Amino acid sequence: MKELNSLLSEKGQTHILQGFDSLPAERQSEFIAEIENIDWDVLALWKHPEDLSGKGRVEPIEGLSLQQIEERKGEYFAIGAEAIMAGKVACVLLAGGQGTRLGSDAPKGAYNIGLTHPLFIFEMQIRNLLAACEAAGAPVPLFIMTSDKNDAETRAFLKEHAYFGYPESHIRFFRQEMAPSVDFTGKLFLEDRGKLSLSPNGNGGWYSSLKRSGADLDFPAIEWYNVYGVDNVLQKSADPIFIGAVIASGMNSGAKVVRKTEPHEKVGVLCLENGQPSVIEYYELTEEMAAMKGNDGNLAYSFGVILNYLLSAKKLAEIAKERIPVHVVKKKIPHIDAQGAYIKPEKENGYKFETLILDMIRLMDSCLPFEVVREREFAPIKNKEGIDSVETARILLQKNGVDL
Repeated sequence: MKELNSLLSEKGQTHILQGFDSLPAERQSEFIAEIENIDWDVLALWKHPEDLSGKGRVEPIEGLSLQQIEERKGEYFAIGAEAIMAGKVACVLLAGGQGTRLGSDAPKGAYNIGLTHPLFIFEMQIRNLLAACEAAGAPVPLFIMTSDKNDAETRAFLKEHAYFGYPESHIRFFRQEMAPSVDFTGKLFLEDRGKLSLSPNGNGGWYSSLKRSGADLDFPAIEWYNVYGVDNVLQKSADPIFIGAVIASGMNSGAKVVRKTEPHEKVGVLCLENGQPSVIEYYELTEEMAAMKGNDGNLAYSFGVILNYLLSAKKLAEIAKERIPVHVVKKKIPHIDAQGAYIKPEKENGYKFETLILDMIRLMDSCLPFEVVREREFAPIKNKEGIDSVETARILLQKNGVDL
């Protein structure tokens, strides 16, 4: 305890020990473990955050068009199916969020999008995965990333529904690591006495969280991780054609992309930055860049990412030794004050620290854009109504023959 006091005194964080002596022994031990897990180097970024806004030399990136994929479809499928059969491919479903924007406190994947019968987001994700595995001839390991807030509920929900037919032997859960939050002076927030205010460390933390959990140790043959988000109900994971195309390209990663519908569509765009693959936001494109056309007549910056990546396990192990850029984000952070009263702020009052999978792509050194048909593979559910909502996803599901 003396060492802990000394550490917190050095860091200017002794305020978090207020009321510590009155806590039960078990709570004290848990709190000490939380403090010992703090990455103080990351917390120090609140004062001098990394400059992540400036861009280097940005250029269009070469990728595979729908036509090019169709021409080599059989070849790519054979390569991808062979990799799946050999146990070289695993899927990672990023499912740490809750359905807050949809009016639900349950895991987002447990949200019911059916009209005449129950149809859950998790169910659609697994149904799509099963179709790919059946085509390839073997199931793939499925790692489901949860968070502290939804882990127990996610496990219980999927077990209750018998994992929607996916073999339980190939499913592993792991929790996303959490990061502390601080106020605008760098002081740690408390959620309660003896409890740091923690939040998920961003989707770029999936690999370190997976490795720390050891969930992948039962599948030593893995050479590729297909990482994707839970909210796209048309997401096609473990797609043998996509996998085969990336392997055939010799690149370290691949990204499923959709063609932008117009120059200023609000999607992240895959491109090259200083010769490295990179994803830049739509507002970072100049008017000239947004409207630029390539030799094929399409927009030069037209590859919109849909959060479906294939990443080399070998390269991931290499970049794990590097620090992924940390985004210091202003947020509204509930906390207790010095008197122990719970505060729910109405405006931004501190910083959270997040890493993004987009930043991992640059570290992979090479990435193959793989075009997919938007109406068949992109139906994100971010809102209850309006753009990218339950309503728009239902329309697209019905167009794809899904019974709601």
